[in-house]
Amino acid sequence: MGRPTAILCVAATALLAVGCGGEIEVSKNDTTAHKGAELFYQRCSGCHSLDAANAYGSKPPKQKQGGERTNGPNFNVRKESRDDVLFAIRNGGFSGGIMPANVVVGDDAEAVADFLSQYSGKGN
Repeated sequence: MGRPTAILCVAATALLAVGCGGEIEVSKNDTTAHKGAELFYQRCSGCHSLDAANAYGSKPPKQKQGGERTNGPNFNVRKESRDDVLFAIRNGGFSGGIMPANVVVGDDAEAVADFLSQYSGKGN
């Protein structure tokens, strides 16, 4: 591969890593929620959706069947309490099927739980 091709590949990869122009919708002034949103985007967006974190991993809410095995709940429509989020993080969800246990731990788990309890279930 020539140097121009390699540079183009690196640039394309960087653009994909940044996403499609969306950003986390949580104010940086709310440091705990913003940290939780960033962690949710990094660790949870492959399977879960939540607009506030620019995460789109779930199947669309009106799609009754199909989708990927890893489609987790869409948190735009599903409201979660802080305690339930912490339980799911520690135990790998509620069904034990796909979600890894302890995907975030300690203060990071607390930040994700605070963020989800504040921003989940707001529609869409």
